[in-house]
Amino acid sequence: MSDTSLLQQLIEALRILPGVGVKTAQRMAFQLLERNRQGALNLADRLREAVEKIGHCQQCRTLTERPICRICSSASRNREILCVVESPADVMAIEHGTDFRGVYYVLMGRLSPLDGIGPTELGLDKLERRLEDGEIKEVILATNSTVEGEVTAHVIGEMARKRGIRTTRIAQGVPVGGELEYLDSSTLSHAFSGRRDYA
Repeated sequence: MSDTSLLQQLIEALRILPGVGVKTAQRMAFQLLERNRQGALNLADRLREAVEKIGHCQQCRTLTERPICRICSSASRNREILCVVESPADVMAIEHGTDFRGVYYVLMGRLSPLDGIGPTELGLDKLERRLEDGEIKEVILATNSTVEGEVTAHVIGEMARKRGIRTTRIAQGVPVGGELEYLDSSTLSHAFSGRRDYA
């Protein structure tokens, strides 16, 4: 039946979301079709518009509708302090959970040779050019406390140190293996204020 086929396609499409298995995808599909068709149409419109119009900032690589994101284009940000994070979700977590007023560089991942993610995929060449322009005085390493995150932090820390740039690492309150986007704002704020020089 074509109805069943479309329903199954919707369920499979919903399963691309992280943490969504078959049962959760089924519940979502039934909720949208049985109880909130207008909401489903709005979701479809917003999703299509976001996919078509949101790209990456030319300076920091975060997600934005403009060529340069609002943080990078803001005159009130301290361009001497660069916070390196793994994802746009980390930028959002830091912006909502701390009083950080510097700028960012978003790696869009972390070094993971087994997954085919190397320096090129993370834009480390672009980051290196930013470090060479002389404007940045401190690099805050805010990669996640996973093995890959630590390796990534080490590589970037070496890049910064070779150029005489102070390098710090967020530390306190961030559990090993923890991810920034899931931390509460007080823990994240404490981690930023208690950052230490990275050796």
